[in-house]
Amino acid sequence: MHAPAPQILLADDQPHVLEALRLLLKPEGYAVETASSPVGVLSAVKERDFDVALIDLNYARDTTSGAEGLDLLKQLRASDATLGIVVMTAWASIELAVEAMRQGARDFLQKPWENHRLLATLSTQVALTQALRRGQWLEAENQALLGEECGPGMIASSAAMQPVLQVIARVGPSAANVLITGEHGSGKGVLAQALHAASPRAGRPLVTVNTGGLAESLFESELFGHVKGAFTDAKTDRVGRFEMADGGTLFLDEIANVPLAQQARLLRVLETGEFERVGSSRTRRVNARIISATNADLGAEVAAGRFREDLLFRLNTVEVRVPPLRERRADIPELAMHFLKLHGERYKNRVAGFEPAAMQMLLNHTWPGNVRELDHTIERSLLMSTGETIRASDVTLRSSSTAAAGRLEDMSLEEVEAFLIRKALARYQGNVSQAAGALGLSRSALYRRIQRYSL
Repeated sequence: MHAPAPQILLADDQPHVLEALRLLLKPEGYAVETASSPVGVLSAVKERDFDVALIDLNYARDTTSGAEGLDLLKQLRASDATLGIVVMTAWASIELAVEAMRQGARDFLQKPWENHRLLATLSTQVALTQALRRGQWLEAENQALLGEECGPGMIASSAAMQPVLQVIARVGPSAANVLITGEHGSGKGVLAQALHAASPRAGRPLVTVNTGGLAESLFESELFGHVKGAFTDAKTDRVGRFEMADGGTLFLDEIANVPLAQQARLLRVLETGEFERVGSSRTRRVNARIISATNADLGAEVAAGRFREDLLFRLNTVEVRVPPLRERRADIPELAMHFLKLHGERYKNRVAGFEPAAMQMLLNHTWPGNVRELDHTIERSLLMSTGETIRASDVTLRSSSTAAAGRLEDMSLEEVEAFLIRKALARYQGNVSQAAGALGLSRSALYRRIQRYSL
């Protein structure tokens, strides 16, 4: 039995625009209905369910400001929170598009549109709408499935993690871009893997790049590739991360640290799927789902002029926050046993479990380094253990409070370095670029130390 055709509602006051869109979409298997006014749109959505509404922002009453379209957008969003809304206008501006996204549009297109861009946008939004609607009645079944597909790394029994599992169940099967936020070490990379595993792209590559660790001079080459002779060390052609991820998923970690000068080029490939390798004039196309992650407040970065607002709206079709480990303490025993088994196999040192006092230490700790710190702590405890179980004396906990209480002269060089990095990160509210500048380090060098010390 064939799946029903995706339902698309087109709204524009120009008959030739509606006809051109209808002729484009019909052969692609879409069921199309048209409306020439906001009243017609609202009447249509009352009579039947649509997957996506592609609406103009300007109608006969007001042909330039977009006010009619924004008002229609509000009413559509109020009537059906799962309906995918894409806005389109010939009077496009960044400000108007951003305002539409703020009020609930999932994407925007500018007239005259590019057919491949329009079709790609509709395909993504149809998949997202259908995933959201399936999620309303399949959550329990999907969560059981995710427990198998995401593997033991996705341990999430606590109440704080249930919204995260819901996002995986609802959004994972779609092609929607996802922005993951959360503190360092909280498990953003594991969530990216879970989203990829739950998608139709699971059989294709998941390519990861730490954008915060890239030198600005290598950014374009790393993401887009280069051709032989493009610069001094370009001895051969190189495929970039976007090409590697074609048909699959590209995970852009530490997205807040993409240099402002490079954000326009990243925005272009997200909008059009097109790019050129460094040193080449040949335009290439790529189809990759984008999952990005950051520990920064991107809204504050936008306000400070360090991050493009239009890029943010391309990245966060769906945004999900991974809670820190201190907010999900119920997961600590299971996570600890998982890491104990993992490292026991690695070091050929099988330990049965934890004595009650040792587990209580883990439960009481504040875990400033989150799950990554827990992982390293269990590894050290296993190496120190001489018995069949982990004892309290085997567990060594590191925290900013402990470091701050000690004297610098009593610390090792590594402890001093970790302490100063924590202080700098705290002073600049987690902004890695500013902290790196204050410490006299490059951004990539600071990231290596953050990883080393589980900060």
